[in-house]
Amino acid sequence: MNILDTIVEQKKVEVARLPTGPIAAYQLREAIRQRGNGVRDFFGALARPATGDVGLIAEVKKASPSAGVICPDFDAVRIARAYQAAGASCLSVLTDENFFQGSLEYLKAIRAEVSLPLLRKDFIIDERQILEAIQWGADAILLIVAILTDDQLTQFHALADAAGLAALVEVHDAEELDRAVRCGARLVGVNNRDLKTFRVDLATTETLAARLFAAVPTPESYLLVAESGIQTRADVERLRRCGSRAILVGESLMRTGDIATKVAELVGTTR
Repeated sequence: MNILDTIVEQKKVEVARLPTGPIAAYQLREAIRQRGNGVRDFFGALARPATGDVGLIAEVKKASPSAGVICPDFDAVRIARAYQAAGASCLSVLTDENFFQGSLEYLKAIRAEVSLPLLRKDFIIDERQILEAIQWGADAILLIVAILTDDQLTQFHALADAAGLAALVEVHDAEELDRAVRCGARLVGVNNRDLKTFRVDLATTETLAARLFAAVPTPESYLLVAESGIQTRADVERLRRCGSRAILVGESLMRTGDIATKVAELVGTTR
């Protein structure tokens, strides 16, 4: 059993503790209404970055299975504020506790302190997790194609869309990309890290970008997000050349001693 399989098995245990019953779009919309302040435009913030030439999803991330503890001096709200001040377009907040030392509490606390759109970064295998994401403050969810059936992928994407949430649909290979397109995804993330082996290769985004933009009738309506392994401005420029209009960066930002300078470097406004 690889690490992805292990994580999914743990998610099944966690989901079993959630209130039972199917989730409909109207329940998600009602949860948004009760939460107040509407839904922040995650897609729009990436498509039209206020700073630099690429949309940046900056990740609030304490640890990972591959790297261990990334940020020992971890303060989720302080980091989120620093990202916003530095010019990030959106934030990704890890909420998985067992493998990434994240928390839904971080998501709630960050929403109260920053105005950027927020992605709940977790392993969603049940529609009840979408409701949970809304209740704790998310404007977007992550759907990992590798852990979902076609029916689940289509259902979860449709629920998010009907509620007004963005869904970042993450793929790792050509077959997963084709499935993402079939489900109606327009916000497509290419993870350069193989979640089974942890090997990272930026060429993954280049290969899948070429496949995506050659296959769809309106390439401009898709927003491609490159994820993982992005360390330098040269990496960003390489990914932009193949059509990525946004990047998701966690580890290199979390390890830096100067978030403002690192963000400026990545988005092309070097101080």
